[in-house]
Formats: sequence, C-alpha cells, structure tokens
Amino acid sequence: MDLKTLQDTPPWEWPPETEQFLLDLLGDHTADAADRKAAAELAGDYSVISDALALGLLTVVRDERESSDLRSTAVIALGPALEHADMMGFEDEDDVLISERLFHTLQDTLQKLYMQADLPKELRQRILEASVRAPQKWHHEVVRSAYGSNDPAWRLTAVFCMGYIGGFDSQIIEALQNPDPLVHYHAVCAAGNWEVDEAWPHISELVRSDRTDKDLRIAAIGAVAAIRPEEAGGLFNDLIESEDEELVEAVFEALALAGGLEEFDDDDEDDDEDD
Repeated sequence: MDLKTLQDTPPWEWPPETEQFLLDLLGDHTADAADRKAAAELAGDYSVISDALALGLLTVVRDERESSDLRSTAVIALGPALEHADMMGFEDEDDVLISERLFHTLQDTLQKLYMQADLPKELRQRILEASVRAPQKWHHEVVRSAYGSNDPAWRLTAVFCMGYIGGFDSQIIEALQNPDPLVHYHAVCAAGNWEVDEAWPHISELVRSDRTDKDLRIAAIGAVAAIRPEEAGGLFNDLIESEDEELVEAVFEALALAGGLEEFDDDDEDDDEDD
C-alpha cells in the first residue's frame, strides 16, 4: 500500500489495512512532511476514522514539536467525527465512529488548547473551526470575540463558526456585505443553516444572477431552500434547465430539502403529456 494509491482510490474502496497504514505514517517523524500532512487529511474520512486514528490525530495536534501546518491539518481532520458524534449520539453501534469517552476527551482537550493564547494563530483558528462542529457553551463568547477582531483572518474564522453556533443573525447579515469572497460564502452558508429570513433578498439575488461565482451560487441555492422553502422553487425554474450539471444537482438537492421535488416532477409529466 502507498499513499498515492489511497489518494487515487475512493474511500469506500480502501483496504482494511488503511487505518494502520495511516496511523503509522502519522507517527513517523522521519517520513516526508507532505506525506504526513496527506495522511492526516485522509485519516479524518468517515470510512476509516476510529478511536485509534482520532487519538493519533490528537497526539499530533498536542505535540509542540510538530509544525503548525501539520497540527492544523490534524485538528481539522477531527471535525467530521466530532460533528457526527454530536449529531448521532452513541446509542446505535452501527452509527458510532468514535467512542463517547473519546468524544468528550477531544472536546475537553481542544478547549484547553484553544485557551493557550501563545499557540500559533493559525492553529488556534483551526482548533476553533474543528471544535465548533460539536458546539459547547464556551464557543459563543470566543466566536463573538473573534468576529470583533480587527484581524480579517479571525473574522473569517468567526463567520465560518457561525454556521454551527446560533445567536449571530445580525453578524451574519453584516457579513453578507463583506467584500472578502470567503467571508461572503460562509455567511451565506450560515444564513441557510439558521434560516435567517432577513438574508433572503440578498441570497435569492445570488441564485438569480448568472454573474454569481458557481460555488457561491450553489451555497445560495441550498440556503434559500432552508430559509423560505415554500418560495425557493420559484427561483429554480431556469436553473433546472441549466447545462451545468453541478448547478442542476444543487437545485434537486435543494428541492428535496424544501419538499418541492413533487411539484417539479408534476411539471415534467405535464410537459410530456403536451408533447
């Protein structure tokens, strides 16, 4: 087994020995730095993440001898497992990726690490971005503080976190006007996640406009379906005929969320009858 093969193979086709391979590479300080970073990225995938790999990632995050870049990559890789555990709980063994005990260990450790103000800025940002995927009480104040910072990088982190931490509707509305494309993108996502109705005029226009960046438009499509599901379908009439498959896929996913797929199916049947 080698890293390149894993990167070129869909995760659901990875062999059983992948977990140990990634764990060994993560802990090998003699390995190439780029390979260890790639291993950290792969280790967070749902298909392989486990208590052993999560602990391996956490060990990297805590190790001051490791580069800030590798530590940042490792902590971000923990995010999906934290979110999954927070959403799914631990009652159904088939749904468990990491144990409840480890879940709480990760939460406690990341909070303590974040509070170490002498850590590299990028690492603290990534710790916050990973940890908010399983929200805790302490997050609200630190996200508010980050948004109030004069540092654009911290404001970006804050707006990303607002997609997971509620109570920031006014800041989300403000961030929709931010000229930074990434801040704008995450504000759109956050508005959709929290169904911020005041964001509707801005985000619906992003859906309508062909000048909207595609990634932003896809985010906007999902957001309008969450904010006003009963009105979202009316925005999709032209997009459903788009030659861009990604936009069409986003529309169908949004319609499924909004409960409007049946309406479009009926329209298609009517068109067929007319033909």
